[in-house]
Amino acid sequence: MAVTLLERVQRSAAPQVEQSEKTLTVEDLREAVKRYLAFESVAQLVEENPSRARNELRSACRQVFAEPQWRAMSPPERERMTQELVAIVFGMGPLEALLSDEAITEITVNKGGEVWVERDGVMRPAGVEFASDEQVRVLIDRILGPLGRRIDESSPSVSARLPQGHRVHAIVPPISPDGPIIAIRKFSRRIFSLDELVDAGSMEPELAQFLHWAVVARKSIAVLGGTGSGKTTLLNALSLSIPFHERILTIEDSLELKFQEHPQVVRLEARHRNAEGLGEVTIRDLVVDSLRMRPDRIIVGECRGGEALDMLTAMNTGHDGSLTTLHANSPQECIDRLVTMCRYVVDLPADVIESQIGHAFDLMVQTQRHRSGRRFVSAVAAVSFDARERRCAVVPLYERLSPEDPGQWRAIPEWVESLTAEELAHGEEVESWRSALSLP
Repeated sequence: MAVTLLERVQRSAAPQVEQSEKTLTVEDLREAVKRYLAFESVAQLVEENPSRARNELRSACRQVFAEPQWRAMSPPERERMTQELVAIVFGMGPLEALLSDEAITEITVNKGGEVWVERDGVMRPAGVEFASDEQVRVLIDRILGPLGRRIDESSPSVSARLPQGHRVHAIVPPISPDGPIIAIRKFSRRIFSLDELVDAGSMEPELAQFLHWAVVARKSIAVLGGTGSGKTTLLNALSLSIPFHERILTIEDSLELKFQEHPQVVRLEARHRNAEGLGEVTIRDLVVDSLRMRPDRIIVGECRGGEALDMLTAMNTGHDGSLTTLHANSPQECIDRLVTMCRYVVDLPADVIESQIGHAFDLMVQTQRHRSGRRFVSAVAAVSFDARERRCAVVPLYERLSPEDPGQWRAIPEWVESLTAEELAHGEEVESWRSALSLP
C-alpha cells in the first residue's frame, strides 16, 4: 500500500515529539526564557515589586510554551515546570518545601545535587535533587546576593543566614572538587521549655529543677556538646528561667537564640566582611560593646576563638548568671579548649587562664546525640579553681549514659543549701528534690 506524504511526515514527527517530551527539563525552560527576559532585570525588580517580577517570569514562560517544541506538553506539566522555575528564580528551588517542614532539622546538598535531610536525628535521602551543579550555584548566589557577600575561587567557602533565620554554609570548587556543597541548619520557630525537654526524654524532672534553680541563682553556665547535639535548644530553654526584670544581651555569629517572652533583650549579631573585604564585626568586638550597654546577663551563642577571653572577662566583672555554648566532648576537654582559644589572643600562662575559667563558670552541662538520633543531657559538672594545684577542679554532679538509662547523681553543690535562705525556693521543695535523687 502506498504511503502518502502526510503520513510520512506524521510518522517522522511522532518520535520527535515523544523525544521532546522526554528531554525537556526545567533547565531547558530556564535557558529558553532567557531569550524573552533578562534574569538580571528580574533580580532588580524583585527588590522593588516581587509580584510584578513573578508575573513577568510567568509571561515569559507562556511565550516559550508557544514554541513548536513545547506545544506537545500538557497544561498541568507546563504549570508544574513554571512553578519549579519560579521556585528556582525566586525561592530555594528543590529545597523550598523542605525548609517549611518543621520536622526537618538539617538539609545538605551533596555532590551531583543530591539532597539529604535530618529527621529525628537521622540523615535520610530527601527524594528531591538539583538538576545540575549550575542550579546549586544559582541558589548559593541568590542567598548571598542580598547580603553583599560572594563566593568564588578566591573565597570558596562562606556562611550566611536565610531570612527565616536558618544558618547556611556553602563550599564550591576548588576546595570541593566534586561540585558545590550546601549545609543548612534549621532552627525551630518555638522555644522548648525545660518541662518540654523532660517530656521529650532529653532530661529528668530532677535535673530540670536543678538547672532552673541554677539560672535563677545566677550561676554562670556553659552548655557543651558536638554539632547537632541540642546545645542551642537547651540554652533557649534555660533562658526562660531568667527573671523579667533582668536585662539580657545576646551575642551570636548567626541569630539562633530566641527570647519570645522576655521583655528586656538586646540582640547583637556579628557581621562578616562584604565583597570588598570591609565591614567585619567580630563576636569579640560585640563582647566588648556589650559591657558598655548595662547588661545583667551576657549570653554568647558560641565561643570559637579569641572572644573566649573577653567572655571570661565579662563573667568575672559582675555579670554572674551568663550563658554560652562550646564545642567539647566533656567538661575537662572544655577547659582545655578554652585555654587554647584564650592563648590565641594573648600569651598568658595556662594556670592564669584556668583561674579565669574557674571563677567565671559555675556549671558545665554536656549535651549528646545518641546513635538513635535522640538528644539528651549526658553530664553536669561543677567548676572551680584549686589555688593549691593551680588548676581548674571539675566535680561530676550528674551522669547519664544513654536516653534509655536513668541518670545518676554523684554530688550536690553547696549553693543548693542557700536556695531557701535567698528565697529562691521553699525548704520543703528542696528537701523533696533531694529525696528523689539516687545519690551513691
